[in-house]
Amino acid sequence: MLDIEVMGPFTESLGIRFDTADGDEVTAHWDVTAAMHQPHGILHGGIHCSVVETLASVGAGLWFGERGRVVGVSNTTDFFRAVSSGRMSSRALPVHRGRSQQVWIVETTDDQDRLIARGQVRLQNLTG
Repeated sequence: MLDIEVMGPFTESLGIRFDTADGDEVTAHWDVTAAMHQPHGILHGGIHCSVVETLASVGAGLWFGERGRVVGVSNTTDFFRAVSSGRMSSRALPVHRGRSQQVWIVETTDDQDRLIARGQVRLQNLTG
């Protein structure tokens, strides 16, 4: 079973704090810090992609459960608003959950509920 309390040092370094997590929805919040900036002083897009992949993987793993494990095979993230600081909230929801693959959408909003980024992750269900 996937333990969201023990996600590893990478997830920890992002500062992701899970609010809810099950096979139908994952919500979390995290804070933008200067260490996450790209050279122009705004949040690096790779951070968004990492948050998207993390939340989608957690939800997909919880849904797939004891049948095996899941791995991301595609991550497409769009950025809508530049941010340089503040608390972000991210929510992952499944779009498709099949025998061999899953697709999850993750949206991130700021503390004013404005859409900051939206990503889609396709994951492979691995058994055996």
